Amino acid sequence: MSLQGPTQDLPLHRRSLAVLSIAEWPPEVEVALRHPFGLGHLPAEVGQPLVSTAPRSHPALMTVTALLCNGDPRRVLNQDGLTPGAQIIDLMMLVIDVTKGMQTQSAECLVIGQIACQKLIVVLNKIDLLAEEKRQAAIDKMTKKMQKTLENTKFRGSPIIPVAAKPGGPEAPETETPQGISELIELLMSQASIPTRDPSGPFLMAVDHCFSIKGQGTVMTGTILSGSVSLGDNVEIPALKVVKKVKSMQMFHTPVTSAMQGDRLGICVTQFDPKLLERGLVCTPDSLHTIHAAIVSVKKIPYFRGALQTKAKFHITVGHETVMGRVMFFSLAPDQFDCEPLEETFDFEKEYLYQEQYLSKDSPPAEEDKKSDQPVEKWPKQQWALLEFEKPVTCPKLCLVIGSKLDTDIHANTCRLAFHGMMLQGLEDRNYTETFLPKLKVYKLKHKEGYVERVIDDYNVIGRSLFKKETNIQIFVGLKVHLSSGESGVIESGFGQSGKFKIRIPAGLYPDTKKLLTTAATKKRAKGGKGEAAKEDEGAGKADPAQHITISLYFKRYVFDAQKRMVQSP
Repeated sequence: MSLQGPTQDLPLHRRSLAVLSIAEWPPEVEVALRHPFGLGHLPAEVGQPLVSTAPRSHPALMTVTALLCNGDPRRVLNQDGLTPGAQIIDLMMLVIDVTKGMQTQSAECLVIGQIACQKLIVVLNKIDLLAEEKRQAAIDKMTKKMQKTLENTKFRGSPIIPVAAKPGGPEAPETETPQGISELIELLMSQASIPTRDPSGPFLMAVDHCFSIKGQGTVMTGTILSGSVSLGDNVEIPALKVVKKVKSMQMFHTPVTSAMQGDRLGICVTQFDPKLLERGLVCTPDSLHTIHAAIVSVKKIPYFRGALQTKAKFHITVGHETVMGRVMFFSLAPDQFDCEPLEETFDFEKEYLYQEQYLSKDSPPAEEDKKSDQPVEKWPKQQWALLEFEKPVTCPKLCLVIGSKLDTDIHANTCRLAFHGMMLQGLEDRNYTETFLPKLKVYKLKHKEGYVERVIDDYNVIGRSLFKKETNIQIFVGLKVHLSSGESGVIESGFGQSGKFKIRIPAGLYPDTKKLLTTAATKKRAKGGKGEAAKEDEGAGKADPAQHITISLYFKRYVFDAQKRMVQSP
């Protein structure tokens, strides 16, 4: 919905109030059903519930713009423009078939509403199909069910109203009187308020229809998402890299010379083939760019079952497009999990921990957590994802992004919407893997374990089982290791050809450590004969673990470092 305020062009206070309606919008609200998107508008005088600070000398007129989405999340996300237009959707009407109640698609639309809208009206439609003697009881029962459904959402306490928009169904005669429509319009007006719109910034409009008018030119109709536009301005169709001058403009058949965020607008340009643009974006020249990947701040949608795995593919909805994309999740290090989220920026100076999956309370444990006896009790306040698109997309920065599994069976009774977030950084360079990703400091924390085989002297020991026989130990020389007995050392060199290595202990071995290792070696020699001495290497690997002093090696390896260097904290 949008409301329109006094301008030089409009004598009445008019700014459109955009309503997202996920169902059939009745004829009484003057919906232009001939429009491919079911767009319509309802002019109505502004009553007492609406407050505007703008001065006016005429009665205020509110224009309610309705968008019919038919309940299919694919259309709600893309074709009907919810994702690109989320910032100017003021209220959502969720229309439920009272004979069926909430279905999978209805539930998904409610999830989308929680992401993109602040207000909700639930409409229980088709009450005429209920037996008259049981109608009120059935309406009350469904109302209670819907109230319970909304309890754990931001829409708790939202109004629920019963209607029969088309009694008797589509084939019924027009003489059949709709039920509850006047009450619905009254409720709609009571829930409406004049939204704040910002004319500053680059112009961006989501185009939902494009057609030609003989002798005039080509008209692009849509909703202004940000900024403003005036007659004579140049506008760009970024998907086509075409720039055109605005010849004329109309809002609801009224000529205007300017328009701003939230307005429904028709822009006329010349010498442009309407077949080239069914729907898409129009903007200030050079203000939008085509991207091949993006960094996004993400949140899991709690109704999605299962884990969000790194390297998995999702349907990524951004702008007016849904494309397949591969995802990689990352977060700050565990000791920074409690850091306050950065809403609209991304800090490239910080280091980030690679995640095998999105971390949340309901996620199954990762492999390293399965090996630990300690339960995971903390989750990061903010997580990010690198999205890599299978084909480039054109969209504004800081736009809404939704990840889905739309190929899941619609009858599976499971939420297909997986995560949502805000785009923080788009990667325009086709070769971003070489030019940009090395700047992204995402690392994997590596951990290797071996044990001390024997003592050379007070400052040197021989270790084994940390590396495979074929490993090039030379690349690990200089890395720090820690002994389970408390000493710290440095890998000095390889030792022999079986994967053994020499460790130098700068501060020397503790007396107890040396005693333990010496005693263990003595016992082994005492048990051994000539046959066992020849199998020393094999037998050492099968020794009692209680006799071992383990060696731990920790290091970072940055995901996008071409040299695959190993880095340790100071």
